[in-house]
Amino acid sequence: MPVPSPAPQSSPDDRGEAENDISTPVYVLKELLARFQREQNKTQDLLSSLSFALRSFNNLNQFLEIIPMMAARVTDADGGALFLFRSSGQVQLEQLYCLEGNSCEDIRNVLETVARQVNSTVNLPRLDNDSIDKAIAPAESLDQHMGNSLGEGIKTFGTAIWVKSVEVGRLYIFSREPLLYIWTGTRQKLLRLVADQTAVAIATNELTVELRKKERLDRELEIGADIQRHLLPSQCPDILGVELAAQCETAGRVGGDYYDFIPANYDQLGRYGEGGSHGRWSIVIGDVMGKGVPAGLIMTMTRGMLRAEVLNGHSPRRILQHLNRVMYADLDNSRRFVTLFYSEYDPQTRILSYSNAAHHPPLLWQAATNSLSKLEGGGGMLIGLDRDSIYEEEQVQLSGGDTIMYYTDGFIDAANSEGDRFDEEQLSEAFHHLCQQCASPQEILDHLFNQVQQFSNSGNGKVDDMTLLIMRIT
Repeated sequence: MPVPSPAPQSSPDDRGEAENDISTPVYVLKELLARFQREQNKTQDLLSSLSFALRSFNNLNQFLEIIPMMAARVTDADGGALFLFRSSGQVQLEQLYCLEGNSCEDIRNVLETVARQVNSTVNLPRLDNDSIDKAIAPAESLDQHMGNSLGEGIKTFGTAIWVKSVEVGRLYIFSREPLLYIWTGTRQKLLRLVADQTAVAIATNELTVELRKKERLDRELEIGADIQRHLLPSQCPDILGVELAAQCETAGRVGGDYYDFIPANYDQLGRYGEGGSHGRWSIVIGDVMGKGVPAGLIMTMTRGMLRAEVLNGHSPRRILQHLNRVMYADLDNSRRFVTLFYSEYDPQTRILSYSNAAHHPPLLWQAATNSLSKLEGGGGMLIGLDRDSIYEEEQVQLSGGDTIMYYTDGFIDAANSEGDRFDEEQLSEAFHHLCQQCASPQEILDHLFNQVQQFSNSGNGKVDDMTLLIMRIT
């Protein structure tokens, strides 16, 4: 029986020649795989470059210049276009890119015309958010005009650019070979990825701008706070037979509390003798409704106007009446008002004359009787509430050891963790006790601030500016 001949075995050289033969399926498959690998590597390199640019950019416009190019290259398109929607509601062609060798002028002219058409036809609704208009992306109109204007010879694909749930622009790619170019799922994902990177850059730039604004505002607030600190007395004056201590702590950088020592004769400033100034002094405390910069501005205005009124030499009630009339128009427009306790002390007679514009009455401890009372009377309306408000005037005769505490409502508004407040009763009891125990107004002031701090340490802390002024007759 004849033995069949074995099948001829191909040698390695034969297989190599077959794989290198461009007419064989093996060669075609190898080339397709190699081409796919090259395309994949190219896409990865482009996306890596885009990510690097995103991490290192410090100029948004420069970053946006490369976006249409990146979009076109990763999707194998002939070009790309980036439209942004401005806060005013206008659509703007931000950047355009075409492959080398292709002219963009025809497409640029069409896209700029498209932008003008959209801007003239889209009716943007207004959103009321602190009086700022936000643009609503006219994406549908833009897509429609793009399709109609470029014609059948150019095929476009677009995706939205979203920042904080608001469409701020659209990114397009286009092909001049609409029959050959296939809009695959992979290309869609790549285009959205580039759009997302663009959104990150825009959002980062917005945060940077806001941060710079905040830093500039912080610097301005710090300057304002420094000016306000210099407007408050840097030290208590030396008045014959009087010891003084005063302190103001603002809830924010700028506050609305105010205290002042104003001499009846400005020649007394900086010219005290060993026995202190013998002339009359005005001792004032006030509180502007509200906190922050607006309250601080009104406090500054109040200080200047009050000092000017004191120079006229009128009685306390007249001074408040004139101050109220002068400030009425400005305060009425601002819808803020000022409480003010104005007093005038005469070292020769030890008489304190005062008038009150709805401020908390100071507390008076009389050493001879160990009694505590309020400097009531002399009342009138808030400064700025009623232009024709009438203010009364009272006097009190002081004696050695008598101590007066002027304060603002930040003290009795301080709250602990249970919501309880350091109310007027607690403040009165603490002041009464300290008047008997402390040797100086500064000791009384320090103890009172410490007590309020300990009381509210586990609570809400300072919810308002706090000012305290202690005056003791020696």
